[in-house]
Amino acid sequence: MPLHVARPSRSSAADRLVFEREYREKGFPVVAGIDEAGRGPWAGPVVAACVCLPEETDGLEVLDDSKKLSSQKRETYYELLQGRALSIGVGIVDAGTIDRINILQATFLAMQQAAQQISPNPDFYLIDGNRKPTWTDRALTLIKGESQSLSIAAASIVAKVTRDRLMDAYDAQFPQWGFAHHKGYGTAEHLSAIRVHGICAIHRRSYSPIAQMNFPL
Repeated sequence: MPLHVARPSRSSAADRLVFEREYREKGFPVVAGIDEAGRGPWAGPVVAACVCLPEETDGLEVLDDSKKLSSQKRETYYELLQGRALSIGVGIVDAGTIDRINILQATFLAMQQAAQQISPNPDFYLIDGNRKPTWTDRALTLIKGESQSLSIAAASIVAKVTRDRLMDAYDAQFPQWGFAHHKGYGTAEHLSAIRVHGICAIHRRSYSPIAQMNFPL
């Protein structure tokens, strides 16, 4: 069932449920959205979330792409989802695994882990991006999916909040690198800390510029 496509962007609250309704009508009762956070950083895990929303989504139309929201609003919507989503799954793949299998495969693995936590098992997935993972053929990929699907927007918020909280915890463990500020992304502050302190256990050794610095194993 080749379903690797992208559709025109939809923005209204009603339109952002079109794909969920479409695939339910096609015989897939449980439709879940998947998104990830943390593909680009130099440090920390990649986190994926899978969220299944109820058919009646009153109060959830405020959800948006996590990147467009303040950290305070992400936290508020994250807590809202804990009480309103039918089911939420989270997958976390660490830096060592990212270095070993590459970030694309690590992202797919995190997505699979998240999907396996949904109960009942989803019949169909709406996935942000343009690459469909190999572990399912019952999926539709959507470029800028957070703007097109409320389920994907919900997953983006769960993934981002989960990862930010993890990076805050790592900041307490590795305070020299300032993870609470930049969340592991490639900022000037982060690069300066690496030059002074080297790298720690959660840095991705396969990523530039770390890979070019030849740190001892």
